Amino acid sequence: MKQHKKEKPLHFTIRFVFIIIGAAMAAAAIELFLVPNSIIDGGIIGISLIVDYLTVVPFGILLVIINLPFLYFGYKHIGRNFFISSIFAIVALALIEIPLHRIEPFVEDPLLATIFGGLLLGAGVGLVIRNGGALDGTEILGILLTKKLPFSIGEFVMFFNVFIFGWAAFVLGIEQAMYSVLTYYIASKTIDVVIQGLDDTKAVLIISEEYEEIGLAINDRLGRSFTKLHGKGGYLNSPKDIIYVVVTRLEITKLKQIVADIDSKAFLTIMDTQEVHGGTFKAAIH
Repeated sequence: MKQHKKEKPLHFTIRFVFIIIGAAMAAAAIELFLVPNSIIDGGIIGISLIVDYLTVVPFGILLVIINLPFLYFGYKHIGRNFFISSIFAIVALALIEIPLHRIEPFVEDPLLATIFGGLLLGAGVGLVIRNGGALDGTEILGILLTKKLPFSIGEFVMFFNVFIFGWAAFVLGIEQAMYSVLTYYIASKTIDVVIQGLDDTKAVLIISEEYEEIGLAINDRLGRSFTKLHGKGGYLNSPKDIIYVVVTRLEITKLKQIVADIDSKAFLTIMDTQEVHGGTFKAAIH
C-alpha cells in the first residue's frame, strides 16, 4: 500500500496561519457587522446565531457543539486532516469572537452591514476551506444524505437554508431575514472567488476541417499550445479531429476571430473552468 507523504512543517505552519486569519475574518464579520444588525448567514453559522439570539449560550460554543456531529462524519468520510483543520478553525473563531464581542459595531446601516459583512465572512470561510478545513458542516451532511436521497448537494444546502431563513423570519423579522438571504448570497459568491481564484479561464473545443491551420494560428497569434482529440461524427460516423485549448476570458474574442478568419463554419464550444493546474498555462499568461 502506498504511503502518503507527511506534510512539510513549513507548509503545515503556513496553512494553519491562514486558517487563523480566515477564522478571524469570519469572527469580525459576525461580531462587528452581522450580529449588531440582527443579520445571520446560512448553514450551521446561521443556526448558531439564531440560537444565540434566543438563549444566553455564546455563539462560539454553539458553533462548536452543533458542528461536532457533522465534523465526526467528515472525519469518517473525508479524513483526519480535514477534521483537525476544521476543529482548529472553529475553536479559533470561537476564541477570537470573545474579545470582538466587546468592540462597538462598525456600521449600523443594515444594507452596508449585509454587503461588507457578507464579503468579509465569505473571504474568511473561503480561506479556511482553501486550507483544508471548514467552519460549517452543512455540506458534509449534504454529501452523506444525497447518497440516499434523490437530491444533489446544492439542492440539499438550498432546502436546508430555506428552513433557516424561514426560521429567521419568525425570530428576527421578515426584513432581517431578507438581509440575511442577501448576506448568504454575497458570502457564497465570495467563497467561490477565494477558493477558485480570480483567474477566469475558458476551455474551448473547436471542430473544423481546417483544424491544422487553426491550431497553428492559435499557437502563433495567441501563444497557446493545444491538444488534438480524435472523434467521429454522430450522423455519418466520419472521423473528426477536434482542437482543445484553454484560454483566459480576455482571449476569447481573439480566439473566435482567429477561427472565423480560417473557417467561418467551424463549430465552437466554450466552457467555464474551475481551476487550471500544470503544463505551461500559467507561464503563458504572464
